[in-house]
Amino acid sequence: MQAIDLEANLEGNVKAVLFTGTAFAVFGQDRPNREKILANHSSFLYNGKSCVPRKIRGERTVSELKPQLLLSLRNYSKEAFVKDLISGIIVAIIALPLSIALALASGVSPEQGLYTAIVAGFLISALGGSKVQIAGPTAAFATIVAGIVARNGMDGLAVATILAGILLVIMGLLRMGSMIKYIPYTITTGFTAGIAVTILIGQIKDFMGLTFQTAPVETMEKLEQVVLCIGTMNVTALGVGCLALAILIFWPKTLKKIPASLVAVIVTAGVVKGLDLPVNTIGDLYTISGSLPHFQLPALSYDTVAAVLPDACTIAILAAIESLLSAVVADEMIGARHNSNMELVAQGVGNTASALFGGIPATGAIARTAANIKNGGNSPVAGMVHAVVLMLVLVLLMPYAALIPMPCIAAILFQVAYNMSGWRTVVKVVKTSPKSDIAVLVLTFFLTVVFDLVVAIAVGLTLACLLFMTRMADVAVVREWEYVEDTQDDQGRFKPVPAHVMVYEVTGPMFFGAADKIPHMDRKTDKSVLILRMRAVPALDITALNGLRRLWEECCRQNIQMVFSHVNEQPMSVFQKSGLLDEVGRENFQPNIDAALDRAAQLEGVAK
Repeated sequence: MQAIDLEANLEGNVKAVLFTGTAFAVFGQDRPNREKILANHSSFLYNGKSCVPRKIRGERTVSELKPQLLLSLRNYSKEAFVKDLISGIIVAIIALPLSIALALASGVSPEQGLYTAIVAGFLISALGGSKVQIAGPTAAFATIVAGIVARNGMDGLAVATILAGILLVIMGLLRMGSMIKYIPYTITTGFTAGIAVTILIGQIKDFMGLTFQTAPVETMEKLEQVVLCIGTMNVTALGVGCLALAILIFWPKTLKKIPASLVAVIVTAGVVKGLDLPVNTIGDLYTISGSLPHFQLPALSYDTVAAVLPDACTIAILAAIESLLSAVVADEMIGARHNSNMELVAQGVGNTASALFGGIPATGAIARTAANIKNGGNSPVAGMVHAVVLMLVLVLLMPYAALIPMPCIAAILFQVAYNMSGWRTVVKVVKTSPKSDIAVLVLTFFLTVVFDLVVAIAVGLTLACLLFMTRMADVAVVREWEYVEDTQDDQGRFKPVPAHVMVYEVTGPMFFGAADKIPHMDRKTDKSVLILRMRAVPALDITALNGLRRLWEECCRQNIQMVFSHVNEQPMSVFQKSGLLDEVGRENFQPNIDAALDRAAQLEGVAK
């Protein structure tokens, strides 16, 4: 029993004593605080009596699939609505140029970015598990979407997004929200930085006003065209791009209330239109529609599904990672806790609906979520307001988007790429991490830039898993106890072991990567009992089990008795299910080393 004084962390005079398992003994007079503290525990002792905690009104567990909107509206006030309204409008202003820019970077029409922010943004806020998450198109999907559109057209993109949405819903229903922790940090850092580089390379053309000989899709092909066509640079376009970039960098240092991206769009559009400069605008390259999104089913076929299924899996994984990371960041900013499973369900519904209404993949946007929090948003209503405002802009102001210069769009995406690159994080990881982790990061980054995100994630995860298994195998150790002479000093710290007994100490997880470390018996041994001490073995898989079975069979052939000491819960369950527990004999599984040594003495017929 271990006593822990929790008085410093509790309100009121409450102390707890922690026993093995989940039982608690609670003392004190402040019952509401006791209930608040212990509500999430399955059982505890209250004044010496076992009881089950009552569910506190307004409390919820992370396993409940209940939208945060329903919880937020229980005590919603007029003042809270005003704050959400103001924040929603500001976030919509920020999201407007970003949604258009990201749509163009994804190879689709400008209004499709707004369709995504409207449909997916509204539904994800309404159904999501975060109070303040703002969803919409993000830079992470740009290269993926552009590739899908180039290979399979808009119908292929719609099918891939719908499939990704279904996968996200399934992930949420299966309570897989916590699975994000199994994606190594080096992989997320590597492919995020890689995506940033691909976005940057993809926007050089418009920023410098280049004229390409071909219409490349792959990042390296675009880079090749930049080098070959550098002589076609439009100096005027470059000047407009630099002007936009300067506004994006320096405007926030003077006036933060008005988004720098909006100022850059208005100023550069005014300069290009007013001076009649020879610079391409959105209207020169795209036909812009100000109509509301309408329901449309994509052409569905087996070939299309088979072709886009890998992309759908990538979209689902990336949407889950980015949305949950954004929700975690938001939790830290507001001191709350999101429901990851409900968030995945909402992301799935939002992406499916976005595809059915002409949009592209969406996920939680960290920058827009942070802007929502900083401007007073504290419920999903703010995200819903942001979607409604964008819908009004689409209907009333979309024709004016045709005036936005393409170099300005490229400059906005340059800044997006810089912000998402996380180069400081990359430098820190490279300086402080083991070489194996650095290798995973660099490889993921390289594959993302040179090939695509599907290959990067697949290879990165495979390499990370192999390195993890190698590390775990290195941790797993089997050592034989050393025997000392009776004449040695300090005998008090040694255990007496009969001469006919050999003891092996097993440490670490015993799985297929460490199964070869299971000892083999010397046929000339003079020992008659083998003790395997397994107190430090947390897990055992079937490969290691088969190795232990072969060891037991080898012992049987050599008339050596086998005794197990301190087998933990998971390995014991494996022994029992496999039948090895009964084959060896339950009496040969002892709770500790002393009992195991006693059993060894009995097997030899030696009385202790």
